[in-house]
Amino acid sequence: MQVQPYLDFGGRFDEAMAFYGKVLDAKVTFLMRYKEAPPGEAPASPAWGDKVMHANIQIGDSQIMASDGREGEPYPFSGFMLSVGYVPNAEGQRIFEALAEGGRVLMPYQKTFWAEGFGMLVDKFGMSWMVNCEH
Repeated sequence: MQVQPYLDFGGRFDEAMAFYGKVLDAKVTFLMRYKEAPPGEAPASPAWGDKVMHANIQIGDSQIMASDGREGEPYPFSGFMLSVGYVPNAEGQRIFEALAEGGRVLMPYQKTFWAEGFGMLVDKFGMSWMVNCEH
């Protein structure tokens, strides 16, 4: 069994992937847009034809799935966080600062009793993150 996050970017998938590609070296390994679905199979207006219906994204050793969501439906992220770990402290600091740009810091990146660096934030897309660089 696998459990993988499936992220809904409320129509901002391309913008989010450009950002995460720069910050986390995220790579889209599969992508299907609404306009590529058979007629009548994708519940989207022509205005949403170029929006992403489904994508697979590789970030380091992790794979997540995502889309632009469904036209007209909200995409509130809540109740979970994505966690970045297993990187050197300086890289953790860089990632934290980049993800926080345009977002909101919940806990500044700092040394803790369990980690060389740890911080929590909500990025400009509303995604909650923890960056944790253990000793």
